Amino acid sequence: MKRLTATLLLATTLFAGPSIASADGLNIVFTHHSSASNTFWQAVKKGYDDACGKVEAKCNMIFTQTEGSVEQQLANMRAALAAKPDALLTSIVDNKAFDDVIKEARDAGVLVIAVNVDDTEGAKGNARQAFIGQGFKPAGYSLGKAISESFPKEGPIKVLVGISAPGQNWSESRGAGVMQFLEEYKAAHPDRQVSWERIDSGTDLAITSDRVGAYLNAHPDTTAYFDTGFWCAGVARSLQDRGVAPGKVLLGGFDLVPEVLQQMQKGYVQALVDQQPYMQGFMPVMEAYLNKKVGLAPSDIDTGQGIVRPDQADAIMALSAQGLR
Repeated sequence: MKRLTATLLLATTLFAGPSIASADGLNIVFTHHSSASNTFWQAVKKGYDDACGKVEAKCNMIFTQTEGSVEQQLANMRAALAAKPDALLTSIVDNKAFDDVIKEARDAGVLVIAVNVDDTEGAKGNARQAFIGQGFKPAGYSLGKAISESFPKEGPIKVLVGISAPGQNWSESRGAGVMQFLEEYKAAHPDRQVSWERIDSGTDLAITSDRVGAYLNAHPDTTAYFDTGFWCAGVARSLQDRGVAPGKVLLGGFDLVPEVLQQMQKGYVQALVDQQPYMQGFMPVMEAYLNKKVGLAPSDIDTGQGIVRPDQADAIMALSAQGLR
């Protein structure tokens, strides 16, 4: 905690000051699993670009052509490392796919920081030197708890959990956190019928709307839907189009992108979890800079699991639209 606090204070000082020393040719590449159309990752990119400008580093963020493609991310990573950067920032959405290439990078002296998604075993499972991002399972648990506050006081509780990207660490872990909470809620309410199912809900607003909408049509007594991303916004649209009143089906998800905040303002989304994408882009650059300038080892930073509720949506919307939340 002391290391984290020191890093944050120093980074805050660097960001707030009028200028900062050049990184002397610092070359950073950021590869990840998302396409350029993903609103969340544009917020990460803004933090990344701002930090790179601050330290005058040469930076490149490489998106995949296909949302969530591990194969494309791996190919991008290998191509980027061929140019011998000083630092590699990358999401680790698969526990095995990136092990060899990251070890090769480390053996070549490249600083490697996992950002946004980590190996589920952390440093034991991958040679990356630090992780900057959200604790996914605790975040899923917190979302489950937040939505449960709106569960009906009597009658059965029937929940659908949308695993947006089956097999990928971030989605599976968030879903596991939600279902852990539901297990505990069921045990604490033995007089209630509590059940849940999981579904491959997709990583596209239209696809999620179609898949979850079809489920809700077949199961109109569903109490709540949990998404492991922001694609619950598509479900909200579907409910609105069908004339379903806000709150009849409780909705919860992740990330404060404008699409989902709009649905929260309308009353369709009851809770969201913020993982601070701008921070995920900004802080790893600062850690790479500190490593190059003064030899500081990179540190883990938990970017949070803050719960956002409808009464906060208006204030956050403007910051989200700027890519700052």
